[in-house]
Amino acid sequence: MIFGCAGPTLGADERSFFVDADPLGFILFARNCQTPDQVRALVSDLRESVGRESAPVLIDQEGGRVARLTPPHWRAAPAPAQFADLAHTEPGKAEEAARINAHLLAAELSDLGITVDCLPVLDVPQPDADPVIGDRAAGDTPTRAALLGRATCQGLLDGGVAPVIKHIPGHGRATVDSHAALPNVDAPRAELERIDFAPFHALREMPWAMTAHVVYTALDSENPATTSAVVVGDIIRGTIGFDGLLLTDDLCMGALSGTPGTRAAAVLDAGCDVALHCNGVLAEMIDVAAACPTLGAQARRRLARAEAVRPPPQPFDTDAAAARLAALMRERV
Repeated sequence: MIFGCAGPTLGADERSFFVDADPLGFILFARNCQTPDQVRALVSDLRESVGRESAPVLIDQEGGRVARLTPPHWRAAPAPAQFADLAHTEPGKAEEAARINAHLLAAELSDLGITVDCLPVLDVPQPDADPVIGDRAAGDTPTRAALLGRATCQGLLDGGVAPVIKHIPGHGRATVDSHAALPNVDAPRAELERIDFAPFHALREMPWAMTAHVVYTALDSENPATTSAVVVGDIIRGTIGFDGLLLTDDLCMGALSGTPGTRAAAVLDAGCDVALHCNGVLAEMIDVAAACPTLGAQARRRLARAEAVRPPPQPFDTDAAAARLAALMRERV
């Protein structure tokens, strides 16, 4: 399990709970991030609570409208769709820009001790879809999503941060926002394989992936992917071929039903490796922890491999990189 926390500092009750529950890692949100020194201290306290300097600390730092670290202390990174727009005419420049931007993101995260970024968004938006994905998407076609998604992953890895491909096997057709309600997608399997699954298949060797809280009626008419043994086993592990660490999207979202504990049990029973609980509500985290066993041998192998592909950050001229990125993005206009 991976947990959030309530605020910018770790409370005594939270600390005591984390000591006992020993979660795999943590995730930060805007409520946790005020200044660089404060975030570094919080990250250190979170790791100290579980006694592991290697405990993963995650964040959703996508750029555009999804950014937990914001000005004035951190850069306002472009939305991923800006690179996709550039790729229509200059795919090589778009690929370079996406890689540089991700490396700059990784430099900021590494400076704070954050080791995992929930990026890139490989969902391919469809015309009638809810705008929850929209300009967050790496690309507007499977080919562009794969090209720019790979560039983003490489940039993050170059900066010592592990990427998370999301939302596997694809959220781009959902006509409702899964934060609020459960989407049902009725596309035939062949269409899903051709468009939705394709970017994930292309990047299947990446270390982490995050599931979609979406029902695909052609695959499992009753359960969203996150709680579907069919989708996790046959599609994500089978057809797509992803064998990295499989993380759920947030258990707190409106697409799922039941108590936090029953949600956690359902996702692990379906074959996900790690349950993600984000809101920092202690009573809910206690319920989730009671439902989660220790990390299994296969998941431990996947975690070890995910850590092994994340190199230590190397010296990086952020000023030169930012200037090059600005020049590439000016050429987009």
